[in-house]
Amino acid sequence: MQPHFAVCGFAAPTEASLPLHIVEEDALEAMLADQSEGDAAWAQTMGFTAAWGQVVALPDGKGGLAGAWVGAGSAAARKRKRFLLAAAAAKLPEGTYALASELPDDLSPEVECFGWLMSHYAFDRYAKASGAKARLIAPEGLDSKRIEAIATGESLTRSLINTPAEDMGPAELQAAAEALAAEHGAEVSCIIGEDLLAQNLPLIHTVGRASDRAPRLIDLRWGDTGPTLTLVGKGVCFDTGGLNLKPGASMALMKKDMGGSANVLGLAHMIMATGLAVRLRVLIPAVENSVSGPAFRPGDILPSRKGLTVEINNTDAEGRLVLADALALAAEDNPDLLISMATLTGAARVAVGGDIAPFFTDHDSDAQHLALGAQQAADPVWRLPFHDTYETMIEPGIADLDNAPAGGFAGAITAALFLRRFAGEARYMHFDIYAWSQSNQPARPKGGLGQGGRALFQALPEMLDLPK
Repeated sequence: MQPHFAVCGFAAPTEASLPLHIVEEDALEAMLADQSEGDAAWAQTMGFTAAWGQVVALPDGKGGLAGAWVGAGSAAARKRKRFLLAAAAAKLPEGTYALASELPDDLSPEVECFGWLMSHYAFDRYAKASGAKARLIAPEGLDSKRIEAIATGESLTRSLINTPAEDMGPAELQAAAEALAAEHGAEVSCIIGEDLLAQNLPLIHTVGRASDRAPRLIDLRWGDTGPTLTLVGKGVCFDTGGLNLKPGASMALMKKDMGGSANVLGLAHMIMATGLAVRLRVLIPAVENSVSGPAFRPGDILPSRKGLTVEINNTDAEGRLVLADALALAAEDNPDLLISMATLTGAARVAVGGDIAPFFTDHDSDAQHLALGAQQAADPVWRLPFHDTYETMIEPGIADLDNAPAGGFAGAITAALFLRRFAGEARYMHFDIYAWSQSNQPARPKGGLGQGGRALFQALPEMLDLPK
Protein backbone atom coordinates (compact mmCIF):
# COMPACT_ATOMS: atom_id res chain seq x y z
CA MET A 1 0.00 0.00 0.00
CA GLN A 2 1.54 3.29 -1.09
CA PRO A 3 1.15 6.45 1.01
CA HIS A 4 -1.38 8.98 -0.16
CA PHE A 5 0.12 12.13 -1.58
CA ALA A 6 -2.46 13.58 -3.97
CA VAL A 7 -3.35 17.13 -3.03
CA CYS A 8 -6.54 19.06 -3.66
CA GLY A 9 -5.90 21.48 -6.52
CA PHE A 10 -7.45 24.81 -7.37
CA ALA A 11 -11.08 25.09 -8.33
CA ALA A 12 -11.89 25.60 -12.02
CA PRO A 13 -12.07 29.28 -12.98
CA THR A 14 -15.56 28.66 -14.39
CA GLU A 15 -16.99 27.55 -11.03
CA ALA A 16 -19.44 29.82 -9.28
CA SER A 17 -17.60 31.41 -6.38
CA LEU A 18 -18.02 33.48 -3.26
CA PRO A 19 -16.01 36.68 -2.77
CA LEU A 20 -13.19 36.48 -0.22
CA HIS A 21 -12.03 39.85 1.08
CA ILE A 22 -8.69 40.30 2.85
CA VAL A 23 -8.91 43.02 5.48
CA GLU A 24 -5.96 44.61 7.27
CA GLU A 25 -6.50 45.95 10.77
CA ASP A 26 -5.84 49.55 9.80
CA ALA A 27 -8.27 49.29 6.88
CA LEU A 28 -11.18 47.81 8.85
CA GLU A 29 -12.92 51.10 9.55
CA ALA A 30 -12.91 52.03 5.87
CA MET A 31 -14.07 48.52 4.95
CA LEU A 32 -17.04 48.72 7.32
CA ALA A 33 -17.99 52.15 6.01
CA ASP A 34 -18.03 50.82 2.45
CA GLN A 35 -20.41 47.93 3.18
CA SER A 36 -24.15 47.70 3.41
CA GLU A 37 -25.55 48.52 6.82
CA GLY A 38 -26.50 44.86 7.32
CA ASP A 39 -23.05 43.44 6.45
CA ALA A 40 -21.22 45.99 8.58
CA ALA A 41 -23.51 45.31 11.53
CA TRP A 42 -23.10 41.53 11.09
CA ALA A 43 -19.30 41.75 11.06
CA GLN A 44 -19.33 43.87 14.20
CA THR A 45 -21.83 41.57 15.91
CA MET A 46 -19.53 38.62 15.16
CA GLY A 47 -16.64 40.46 16.77
CA PHE A 48 -14.62 40.83 13.59
CA THR A 49 -11.54 42.95 14.31
CA ALA A 50 -9.42 41.93 11.29
CA ALA A 51 -6.94 40.15 13.56
CA TRP A 52 -4.58 37.81 11.68
CA GLY A 53 -6.44 34.70 10.52
CA GLN A 54 -9.83 35.81 11.85
CA VAL A 55 -12.75 34.88 9.57
CA VAL A 56 -16.31 36.09 9.36
CA ALA A 57 -18.77 34.50 6.93
CA LEU A 58 -21.44 36.88 5.61
CA PRO A 59 -25.05 35.66 5.19
CA ASP A 60 -26.96 36.38 2.00
CA GLY A 61 -30.31 36.86 3.71
CA LYS A 62 -31.69 33.60 2.30
CA GLY A 63 -29.93 31.15 4.59
CA GLY A 64 -26.85 30.92 2.41
CA LEU A 65 -23.44 32.55 2.16
CA ALA A 66 -22.72 35.86 0.47
CA GLY A 67 -18.96 35.71 0.98
CA ALA A 68 -16.39 36.06 3.74
CA TRP A 69 -13.81 38.40 5.22
CA VAL A 70 -10.38 37.32 6.39
CA GLY A 71 -8.41 39.40 8.86
CA ALA A 72 -4.84 40.09 7.82
CA GLY A 73 -3.86 41.74 11.09
CA SER A 74 -1.04 44.27 11.16
CA ALA A 75 2.28 44.24 9.33
CA ALA A 76 3.96 43.42 12.63
CA ALA A 77 1.65 40.44 13.20
CA ARG A 78 2.28 39.14 9.68
CA LYS A 79 6.03 39.03 10.33
CA ARG A 80 5.42 36.50 13.10
CA LYS A 81 3.12 34.16 11.20
CA ARG A 82 2.97 32.27 7.90
CA PHE A 83 0.21 31.13 5.53
CA LEU A 84 -2.69 33.49 6.20
CA LEU A 85 -4.95 31.91 3.58
CA ALA A 86 -4.32 28.46 5.05
CA ALA A 87 -5.44 29.73 8.46
CA ALA A 88 -8.58 31.10 6.80
CA ALA A 89 -9.29 27.95 4.79
CA ALA A 90 -9.44 25.88 7.97
CA LYS A 91 -12.22 28.13 9.31
CA LEU A 92 -14.26 28.89 6.20
CA PRO A 93 -17.51 27.05 5.45
CA GLU A 94 -17.33 24.58 2.59
CA GLY A 95 -17.62 26.27 -0.79
CA THR A 96 -15.64 27.78 -3.64
CA TYR A 97 -14.06 31.18 -3.09
CA ALA A 98 -12.23 33.75 -5.18
CA LEU A 99 -10.10 36.59 -3.87
CA ALA A 100 -12.08 39.81 -4.16
CA SER A 101 -9.34 42.09 -2.83
CA GLU A 102 -5.59 42.35 -3.10
CA LEU A 103 -3.33 40.68 -0.59
CA PRO A 104 -1.19 43.02 1.52
CA ASP A 105 2.02 43.96 -0.27
CA ASP A 106 4.11 41.93 2.18
CA LEU A 107 2.30 38.67 1.35
CA SER A 108 3.20 36.59 -1.70
CA PRO A 109 0.25 35.26 -3.74
CA GLU A 110 2.29 32.13 -4.61
CA VAL A 111 3.10 31.38 -0.97
CA GLU A 112 -0.45 32.08 0.19
CA CYS A 113 -1.97 29.87 -2.49
CA PHE A 114 0.50 27.09 -1.68
CA GLY A 115 -0.58 27.38 1.94
CA TRP A 116 -4.23 27.20 0.92
CA LEU A 117 -3.61 23.96 -0.98
CA MET A 118 -1.66 22.48 1.93
CA SER A 119 -4.53 23.28 4.30
CA HIS A 120 -6.29 20.37 2.57
CA TYR A 121 -3.55 17.88 3.46
CA ALA A 122 -4.49 15.13 5.90
CA PHE A 123 -2.80 11.80 6.56
CA ASP A 124 -5.69 9.34 6.35
CA ARG A 125 -4.00 5.99 5.80
CA TYR A 126 -4.97 4.52 9.17
CA ALA A 127 -7.91 6.61 10.38
CA LYS A 128 -10.39 8.99 8.84
CA ALA A 129 -8.95 12.48 8.58
CA SER A 130 -9.63 15.49 6.42
CA GLY A 131 -8.25 18.95 5.88
CA ALA A 132 -10.04 22.12 4.92
CA LYS A 133 -13.14 21.88 2.73
CA ALA A 134 -13.10 25.36 1.21
CA ARG A 135 -11.80 25.59 -2.36
CA LEU A 136 -10.12 28.49 -4.11
CA ILE A 137 -10.01 29.72 -7.68
CA ALA A 138 -6.39 30.58 -8.43
CA PRO A 139 -5.86 34.32 -8.79
CA GLU A 140 -5.34 35.56 -12.32
CA GLY A 141 -1.70 35.49 -13.41
CA LEU A 142 -0.66 32.79 -10.94
CA ASP A 143 1.15 29.74 -12.31
CA SER A 144 -1.34 27.34 -10.73
CA LYS A 145 0.22 24.16 -12.17
CA ARG A 146 3.56 25.03 -10.61
CA ILE A 147 1.96 25.68 -7.22
CA GLU A 148 0.06 22.39 -7.46
CA ALA A 149 3.30 20.54 -8.29
CA ILE A 150 5.01 22.05 -5.24
CA ALA A 151 2.06 21.17 -3.01
CA THR A 152 1.94 17.60 -4.31
CA GLY A 153 5.68 17.20 -3.72
CA GLU A 154 5.27 18.49 -0.18
CA SER A 155 2.34 16.13 0.39
CA LEU A 156 4.45 13.19 -0.79
CA THR A 157 7.21 14.15 1.65
CA ARG A 158 4.78 14.41 4.56
CA SER A 159 3.02 11.14 3.87
CA LEU A 160 6.26 9.18 3.54
CA ILE A 161 7.45 10.52 6.89
CA ASN A 162 4.09 10.01 8.59
CA THR A 163 3.95 6.34 7.61
CA PRO A 164 5.25 4.22 10.51
CA ALA A 165 8.27 1.99 10.03
CA GLU A 166 6.14 -1.17 9.97
CA ASP A 167 4.85 0.00 6.58
CA MET A 168 7.81 2.14 5.49
CA GLY A 169 10.94 0.01 5.56
CA PRO A 170 13.69 -0.01 2.93
CA ALA A 171 11.60 -2.06 0.46
CA GLU A 172 8.59 0.23 0.82
CA LEU A 173 10.77 3.31 0.38
CA GLN A 174 12.09 1.72 -2.79
CA ALA A 175 8.51 1.11 -3.95
CA ALA A 176 7.67 4.78 -3.32
CA ALA A 177 10.64 5.87 -5.44
CA GLU A 178 9.60 3.45 -8.19
CA ALA A 179 6.02 4.78 -8.15
CA LEU A 180 7.32 8.35 -8.46
CA ALA A 181 9.63 7.32 -11.30
CA ALA A 182 6.78 5.59 -13.16
CA GLU A 183 4.70 8.76 -12.88
CA HIS A 184 7.40 10.88 -14.52
CA GLY A 185 9.12 8.47 -16.89
CA ALA A 186 12.25 8.17 -14.76
CA GLU A 187 14.36 5.06 -14.23
CA VAL A 188 15.14 3.37 -10.93
CA SER A 189 17.77 0.76 -10.12
CA CYS A 190 18.52 -0.73 -6.74
CA ILE A 191 21.46 -2.51 -5.09
CA ILE A 192 20.20 -4.76 -2.30
CA GLY A 193 21.66 -6.76 0.56
CA GLU A 194 24.94 -8.61 -0.06
CA ASP A 195 25.22 -6.97 -3.48
CA LEU A 196 26.11 -3.77 -1.62
CA LEU A 197 29.41 -5.40 -0.68
CA ALA A 198 30.00 -6.61 -4.21
CA GLN A 199 29.35 -3.06 -5.49
CA ASN A 200 31.68 -1.50 -2.87
CA LEU A 201 29.07 0.15 -0.65
CA PRO A 202 30.23 -1.33 2.65
CA LEU A 203 28.98 1.33 5.05
CA ILE A 204 25.40 1.07 3.81
CA HIS A 205 25.57 -2.70 4.19
CA THR A 206 27.12 -2.55 7.66
CA VAL A 207 24.53 -0.17 9.11
CA GLY A 208 21.64 -2.22 7.74
CA ARG A 209 22.92 -5.75 8.18
CA ALA A 210 21.39 -6.35 11.66
CA SER A 211 17.86 -5.96 10.31
CA ASP A 212 15.90 -8.70 8.54
CA ARG A 213 14.81 -5.97 6.11
CA ALA A 214 17.65 -5.84 3.61
CA PRO A 215 19.55 -2.56 3.23
CA ARG A 216 19.71 -1.07 -0.24
CA LEU A 217 20.79 1.86 -2.36
CA ILE A 218 17.99 3.35 -4.47
CA ASP A 219 19.14 5.16 -7.62
CA LEU A 220 16.61 7.26 -9.62
CA ARG A 221 17.56 9.05 -12.84
CA TRP A 222 15.54 11.50 -14.96
CA GLY A 223 16.21 13.96 -17.76
CA ASP A 224 18.70 14.03 -20.61
CA THR A 225 19.53 17.72 -21.02
CA GLY A 226 20.88 20.49 -18.85
CA PRO A 227 23.25 20.58 -15.87
CA THR A 228 23.60 17.54 -13.63
CA LEU A 229 21.95 17.68 -10.22
CA THR A 230 22.31 14.86 -7.68
CA LEU A 231 20.18 14.67 -4.54
CA VAL A 232 21.18 12.30 -1.74
CA GLY A 233 18.65 11.61 1.03
CA LYS A 234 19.18 9.73 4.26
CA GLY A 235 16.78 6.77 4.30
CA VAL A 236 17.11 5.32 7.81
CA CYS A 237 13.59 3.93 8.01
CA PHE A 238 13.88 3.33 11.74
CA ASP A 239 16.76 4.08 14.07
CA THR A 240 17.01 2.19 17.33
CA GLY A 241 20.45 3.67 17.88
CA GLY A 242 21.95 0.22 17.33
CA LEU A 243 24.00 -1.12 20.22
CA ASN A 244 24.15 2.44 21.56
CA LEU A 245 20.44 1.96 22.11
CA LYS A 246 18.29 5.07 22.30
CA PRO A 247 16.06 5.55 25.36
CA GLY A 248 12.38 5.06 24.67
CA ALA A 249 11.56 8.78 24.56
CA SER A 250 14.23 9.38 21.94
CA MET A 251 13.00 6.46 19.83
CA ALA A 252 9.40 7.65 19.62
CA LEU A 253 9.84 9.73 16.46
CA MET A 254 12.41 7.57 14.72
CA LYS A 255 10.02 6.71 11.91
CA LYS A 256 10.99 10.18 10.66
CA ASP A 257 14.68 9.31 10.41
CA MET A 258 14.11 8.76 6.69
CA GLY A 259 13.00 12.41 6.42
CA GLY A 260 15.97 13.28 4.23
CA SER A 261 14.92 10.72 1.63
CA ALA A 262 11.30 11.89 1.84
CA ASN A 263 12.41 15.45 1.26
CA VAL A 264 14.56 14.67 -1.77
CA LEU A 265 11.72 12.62 -3.30
CA GLY A 266 9.32 15.52 -2.76
CA LEU A 267 11.80 17.91 -4.37
CA ALA A 268 12.35 15.43 -7.21
CA HIS A 269 8.59 15.46 -7.87
CA MET A 270 8.61 19.27 -8.10
CA ILE A 271 11.54 19.16 -10.53
CA MET A 272 10.08 16.46 -12.76
CA ALA A 273 6.47 17.68 -12.70
CA THR A 274 7.52 21.14 -13.87
CA GLY A 275 10.06 19.87 -16.41
CA LEU A 276 13.04 21.69 -14.94
CA ALA A 277 15.88 21.47 -17.48
CA VAL A 278 18.28 19.34 -15.44
CA ARG A 279 19.68 15.83 -15.50
CA LEU A 280 18.48 14.61 -12.14
CA ARG A 281 19.84 11.77 -10.04
CA VAL A 282 18.42 10.79 -6.65
CA LEU A 283 20.39 8.44 -4.39
CA ILE A 284 18.80 7.03 -1.24
CA PRO A 285 20.68 4.68 1.09
CA ALA A 286 17.74 2.88 2.72
CA VAL A 287 18.38 0.90 5.90
CA GLU A 288 16.98 0.03 9.30
CA ASN A 289 19.45 0.47 12.16
CA SER A 290 18.54 -2.53 14.30
CA VAL A 291 19.95 -4.57 17.18
CA SER A 292 20.83 -8.22 16.61
CA GLY A 293 23.89 -10.46 16.45
CA PRO A 294 25.32 -8.94 13.25
CA ALA A 295 24.95 -5.34 14.49
CA PHE A 296 28.06 -3.20 14.09
CA ARG A 297 29.76 -2.25 17.36
CA PRO A 298 31.35 0.73 19.08
CA GLY A 299 35.08 0.50 18.46
CA ASP A 300 34.73 -1.14 15.06
CA ILE A 301 36.76 0.37 12.24
CA LEU A 302 34.86 0.21 8.97
CA PRO A 303 35.94 0.62 5.35
CA SER A 304 34.08 2.98 3.03
CA ARG A 305 33.57 3.27 -0.71
CA LYS A 306 36.02 6.17 -0.85
CA GLY A 307 38.72 4.10 0.85
CA LEU A 308 38.68 6.13 4.08
CA THR A 309 38.40 4.11 7.28
CA VAL A 310 35.89 5.12 9.96
CA GLU A 311 36.14 4.43 13.69
CA ILE A 312 32.73 3.84 15.24
CA ASN A 313 32.42 5.66 18.55
CA ASN A 314 28.61 5.66 18.52
CA THR A 315 26.35 3.33 16.52
CA ASP A 316 23.63 5.99 16.82
CA ALA A 317 25.61 8.22 14.45
CA GLU A 318 24.69 5.93 11.56
CA GLY A 319 23.12 8.42 9.16
CA ARG A 320 26.43 9.96 8.18
CA LEU A 321 27.79 6.47 7.48
CA VAL A 322 25.16 5.52 4.91
CA LEU A 323 25.30 8.99 3.37
CA ALA A 324 29.09 8.73 3.09
CA ASP A 325 28.97 5.81 0.66
CA ALA A 326 26.14 7.40 -1.34
CA LEU A 327 28.01 10.71 -1.56
CA ALA A 328 31.19 8.97 -2.67
CA LEU A 329 29.24 7.22 -5.43
CA ALA A 330 27.55 10.48 -6.45
CA ALA A 331 30.88 12.34 -6.57
CA GLU A 332 32.29 9.83 -9.06
CA ASP A 333 29.94 11.33 -11.69
CA ASN A 334 31.19 14.86 -10.88
CA PRO A 335 27.70 16.44 -10.88
CA ASP A 336 27.34 20.18 -11.35
CA LEU A 337 25.61 20.34 -7.97
CA LEU A 338 25.47 17.73 -5.20
CA ILE A 339 22.98 18.15 -2.33
CA SER A 340 22.38 15.91 0.68
CA MET A 341 19.44 16.10 3.08
CA ALA A 342 19.21 14.29 6.39
CA THR A 343 17.60 14.27 9.79
CA LEU A 344 21.14 14.07 11.05
CA THR A 345 21.88 15.79 14.37
CA GLY A 346 20.11 17.01 17.46
CA ALA A 347 22.78 19.69 17.62
CA ALA A 348 21.20 21.42 14.62
CA ARG A 349 17.88 21.57 16.44
CA VAL A 350 19.53 23.07 19.53
CA ALA A 351 21.16 25.69 17.31
CA VAL A 352 18.14 26.89 15.34
CA GLY A 353 15.07 25.00 16.56
CA GLY A 354 12.76 22.79 14.54
CA ASP A 355 11.34 25.44 12.21
CA ILE A 356 14.55 26.35 10.39
CA ALA A 357 16.57 24.11 8.08
CA PRO A 358 20.32 24.60 8.62
CA PHE A 359 22.50 24.16 5.56
CA PHE A 360 26.20 24.09 4.79
CA THR A 361 28.03 25.17 1.65
CA ASP A 362 31.43 26.51 0.69
CA HIS A 363 29.91 28.52 -2.17
CA ASP A 364 28.72 31.99 -1.17
CA SER A 365 26.72 32.51 -4.34
CA ASP A 366 24.73 29.31 -3.72
CA ALA A 367 24.04 30.45 -0.15
CA GLN A 368 22.83 33.83 -1.40
CA HIS A 369 20.52 32.30 -4.01
CA LEU A 370 19.17 29.86 -1.45
CA ALA A 371 18.53 32.57 1.14
CA LEU A 372 16.50 34.52 -1.43
CA GLY A 373 14.64 31.38 -2.53
CA ALA A 374 13.82 30.58 1.09
CA GLN A 375 12.37 34.04 1.60
CA GLN A 376 10.33 33.83 -1.59
CA ALA A 377 8.99 30.37 -0.72
CA ALA A 378 8.46 31.00 3.03
CA ASP A 379 10.68 27.97 3.68
CA PRO A 380 13.19 29.23 6.26
CA VAL A 381 16.83 28.13 6.13
CA TRP A 382 20.01 29.28 7.86
CA ARG A 383 23.63 28.85 6.84
CA LEU A 384 26.02 27.14 9.23
CA PRO A 385 29.77 26.99 8.52
CA PHE A 386 31.99 24.24 7.24
CA HIS A 387 34.48 25.39 9.90
CA ASP A 388 37.80 23.94 8.75
CA THR A 389 39.42 24.37 12.17
CA TYR A 390 37.15 21.60 13.48
CA GLU A 391 38.47 19.05 10.98
CA THR A 392 40.84 17.63 13.61
CA MET A 393 37.80 16.74 15.77
CA ILE A 394 36.81 14.03 13.27
CA GLU A 395 40.32 12.54 12.97
CA PRO A 396 40.76 9.93 15.71
CA GLY A 397 44.26 8.76 14.78
CA ILE A 398 43.45 5.04 14.85
CA ALA A 399 41.40 5.48 11.66
CA ASP A 400 40.97 8.18 9.03
CA LEU A 401 37.70 9.45 10.48
CA ASP A 402 35.63 9.33 13.68
CA ASN A 403 31.87 9.01 13.25
CA ALA A 404 31.03 10.61 16.62
CA PRO A 405 33.67 12.88 18.17
CA ALA A 406 33.64 13.03 21.97
CA GLY A 407 32.68 16.19 23.82
CA GLY A 408 29.44 17.08 22.06
CA PHE A 409 30.61 20.48 20.80
CA ALA A 410 29.65 21.61 17.27
CA GLY A 411 27.86 18.34 16.52
CA ALA A 412 26.09 19.60 13.40
CA ILE A 413 29.31 21.07 12.00
CA THR A 414 31.46 18.01 12.64
CA ALA A 415 28.80 15.81 11.01
CA ALA A 416 28.77 18.08 7.97
CA LEU A 417 32.57 18.07 7.80
CA PHE A 418 32.49 14.26 7.93
CA LEU A 419 30.14 14.19 4.94
CA ARG A 420 32.17 16.74 2.99
CA ARG A 421 35.11 14.32 3.06
CA PHE A 422 33.09 11.99 0.81
CA ALA A 423 31.74 14.60 -1.62
CA GLY A 424 35.10 14.89 -3.35
CA GLU A 425 35.56 17.95 -5.52
CA ALA A 426 31.84 18.33 -6.19
CA ARG A 427 30.05 21.61 -5.53
CA TYR A 428 28.33 20.43 -2.39
CA MET A 429 25.51 21.55 -0.11
CA HIS A 430 24.22 19.70 2.95
CA PHE A 431 20.94 20.15 4.88
CA ASP A 432 20.53 18.99 8.49
CA ILE A 433 16.73 19.07 8.89
CA TYR A 434 14.12 18.16 11.51
CA ALA A 435 11.33 17.19 9.04
CA TRP A 436 8.61 17.37 11.66
CA SER A 437 5.96 19.83 12.81
CA GLN A 438 5.55 19.52 16.56
CA SER A 439 2.11 21.12 16.68
CA ASN A 440 -0.80 21.98 14.41
CA GLN A 441 -0.14 25.22 12.54
CA PRO A 442 -1.66 26.77 9.40
CA ALA A 443 -0.72 24.55 6.42
CA ARG A 444 1.52 22.47 8.72
CA PRO A 445 -0.40 19.90 10.78
CA LYS A 446 1.50 18.00 13.43
CA GLY A 447 3.61 15.36 11.72
CA GLY A 448 5.99 14.98 8.80
CA LEU A 449 7.21 18.16 7.12
CA GLY A 450 9.19 19.27 4.11
CA GLN A 451 12.10 21.58 4.94
CA GLY A 452 14.45 23.21 2.50
CA GLY A 453 12.92 21.58 -0.58
CA ARG A 454 10.73 24.50 -1.61
CA ALA A 455 13.60 26.93 -1.00
CA LEU A 456 15.85 24.81 -3.20
CA PHE A 457 13.22 24.49 -5.91
CA GLN A 458 12.90 28.27 -5.96
CA ALA A 459 16.67 28.79 -6.05
CA LEU A 460 17.81 26.02 -8.41
CA PRO A 461 17.29 27.98 -11.66
CA GLU A 462 19.71 30.65 -10.42
CA MET A 463 22.09 28.19 -8.78
CA LEU A 464 22.37 26.16 -11.98
CA ASP A 465 22.11 29.12 -14.37
CA LEU A 466 19.12 27.65 -16.16
CA PRO A 467 17.53 29.50 -19.11
CA LYS A 468 14.87 31.98 -18.00
